[in-house]
Amino acid sequence: MIVLLPSAGAMDLLTRFLDQLASVRGRSTKTVEAYRRDIAGYLGFLGEHLGGPVGEQALGKISVADLRAWMASRRRTGLSGRSLARELSAVRSFYDWLDHAHGVACPAIHAVRSPKVAQRLPRPLSVPDAALVVQATGFHTEPWIAARDTAALTLIWGSGLRISEALGLDRALAPLRDAIRVTGKGGKERDVPVLPVTRTAIDAYLKKCPFPEAPGQALFLGARGGRLSQSVLQKAMRTARQALGLPETATPHALRHSFATHLLQAGGDLRSIQELLGHASLSTTQVYTGVDEARLLEVYEASHRPDRRGTD
Repeated sequence: MIVLLPSAGAMDLLTRFLDQLASVRGRSTKTVEAYRRDIAGYLGFLGEHLGGPVGEQALGKISVADLRAWMASRRRTGLSGRSLARELSAVRSFYDWLDHAHGVACPAIHAVRSPKVAQRLPRPLSVPDAALVVQATGFHTEPWIAARDTAALTLIWGSGLRISEALGLDRALAPLRDAIRVTGKGGKERDVPVLPVTRTAIDAYLKKCPFPEAPGQALFLGARGGRLSQSVLQKAMRTARQALGLPETATPHALRHSFATHLLQAGGDLRSIQELLGHASLSTTQVYTGVDEARLLEVYEASHRPDRRGTD
């Protein structure tokens, strides 16, 4: 596959946009790199499509036909509709910045339609299956590693954490209190509950952990004493689900889905679940928990009644 490189002028604009993403918006290194890859590919295509260097003015004159040509070229490579929608979203963000920072507007970018994407609903585990897969990770030949994996997955399930949030915690938090503060996407902080069973599992792991506590040390450690990587924990759960005959959808992230769904099934309030998960939009929580539109409307109306007197 031929990789098309953007012109120096376009690359300079892209670099400045990415710097703004990292420094002002606080996006992660992986997110910034994904934006770099997607937008650089788009700019490289324009250079060949237009037959010359692409600068600010040329970017503003891009038409719907030009954008459709780019999208068609991406689909010819076998790119899925979901991935193309993600790339188009990245390009739109770049154009929004270009308009705000340089006054270069491109009406076509908001006129072109995103490809239709079938919605992928989450597949939470049942309470028994979630409990089984968490327990099954506790059979590693190294006792402290078995205890570590069980503790980490218990925390993800019991507190509804993203795997990155759980593995980003520091050992200084131990012993954990009834609630802890975690940092989620975009650097946003939220408080989440910690169940007694979770605290017990983490205490058991720390008692077996062979590495002495040190300043700045991670709560969950890898075999060599560094911060535990996501891939290692994902592998542990993959091994456990295969042993239990559970589907491939039984991942650490599925435990976060399960936390939300189990809370809702137990009568939890959708707005509270949204806050616990750290979702910016209630509609995201709706999809996460499989709530129908009627139930979402009830929650929305209850949240915006005049007699709530600012209790939101």
